[in-house]
Amino acid sequence: MRLCLTDDEGSFKTIEVSSTLEIENLAPLIELELQIPASRQLLYSNGTQLIDTKRTLASYKINQDDIILVRNHGPAPSTASMSKAEMTRQQILADPDLQRRLIMQNPAIAGALTSPDQFERVFNEMSRQRAAYEQQSQQEMRNLQNADSMDVEAQKRIAEEIRKANVAQNMERAIEYHPESFGRVVMLYIDCEVNGHHVKAFVDSGAQATIMSPECAEACHVMHLLDERFAGVAHGVGTAKILGRIHSTQIKVGKSFLPCSLTVMEGKGVDLLFGLDMLKRHLACIDLASNVLRINHEEVPFLPEHELPDKAKLEASGSSRDESTNGASSSAAAAGDSGKVATQTTQPSASTHAVPTASTFSETSIQSLVDLGATREQAINALEACGGNVDMAAGLIL
Repeated sequence: MRLCLTDDEGSFKTIEVSSTLEIENLAPLIELELQIPASRQLLYSNGTQLIDTKRTLASYKINQDDIILVRNHGPAPSTASMSKAEMTRQQILADPDLQRRLIMQNPAIAGALTSPDQFERVFNEMSRQRAAYEQQSQQEMRNLQNADSMDVEAQKRIAEEIRKANVAQNMERAIEYHPESFGRVVMLYIDCEVNGHHVKAFVDSGAQATIMSPECAEACHVMHLLDERFAGVAHGVGTAKILGRIHSTQIKVGKSFLPCSLTVMEGKGVDLLFGLDMLKRHLACIDLASNVLRINHEEVPFLPEHELPDKAKLEASGSSRDESTNGASSSAAAAGDSGKVATQTTQPSASTHAVPTASTFSETSIQSLVDLGATREQAINALEACGGNVDMAAGLIL
């Protein structure tokens, strides 16, 4: 049932709970919503104080949409008396979006949110590591300043530090003036049907050919039309085996039934990739202003993020799709020249993303970020985004 929570300051929150929930288990939920510690809560409903914490909501005759008044019977701690860790914890608890990002980017911090003591230990350890890194960086800079001005290696290191500072400044300027550049882009998917089977197709104008996975081809009952004479290997970001080509089948886009040829290729990136061959053949237009695909004189809306297939949703830390998906466009381009049965090769298309490698950064830098609770891949991605600046990368992870 739905309950309405309010406090003396006029805050108003709505929560969904079971009528069999005990009062003692309701208190932590109220703490999350109204930021009043459970130990200082006085609960009232219909003029009655809910004193017995072992009783359920139903036993107090609390019904749907009833209002529970929450009073703080103790003085709220002043900002000065709260530790920095506790202030940070309260800020995170008050921001659901930040909590979701922390679960993906820093599970250690997210897992400690419900325990002030554990959170303080994790927070202090991360602060200690960051302070140690800053001290080490300052010591290295002092050593460089005191080094022989004619030392070539010292000059190279000074130049590198200047470059990193410029990169950090450039990033700060970008965050200040156009933060939207750090957002992630939702890929373009449309609803369609292949042989009567519903498929969410990835629209990619950077892919030369239209690709279907073997699993999707089986589900659409078109695998029996596969011409294995057009088999091969596509090379792009990685390699993928081309099983063959389906020369003609019917695909429903919007209300139109369109003829379509498919290259069947292994890989778990996408079920169906709607490539440039189909876009040009049917004079399609990707209208980003209206967020629609104009094809065959009708408008097909692109799917919102929550309707994308699970494979298309970003993994933890906002990382890009797996390598097989990243290489889909380039592999599609390779598959485009399907007249050849031999191995096919192409350069990655414009929609292919570069995968950062650990060799670009020192193991010490990567490990220092891993110690903050990030995975190795998250650490490398953060270093890549910050131009190798470990301090800025740590800020992103935190």
